[in-house]
Amino acid sequence: MNMNYGLMDVVGNVGVVTLMLTYLALQLDKIKSADLSYSVLNAVGASFIVASLIVDFNLSALLMEIFWVLISFVGIGRHLRLKTARS
Repeated sequence: MNMNYGLMDVVGNVGVVTLMLTYLALQLDKIKSADLSYSVLNAVGASFIVASLIVDFNLSALLMEIFWVLISFVGIGRHLRLKTARS
């Protein structure tokens, strides 16, 4: 089996590690799901995975990551709206 490991594979793996560390931080109460950092890290991690999937396409994974990014944007928007309302 010949496996080519390129730049986009690195980008995708960084995305996976970002998502997993963010989830671990949530479970260890280091961040809260309402924190802006939680949504931003989820959006960044999922976006990196989407970028890698453009090179090595997988429809199921791409759909999951696109929804992950969109849901993260909902969290970011919610955080910003609440921050504005408090000001």
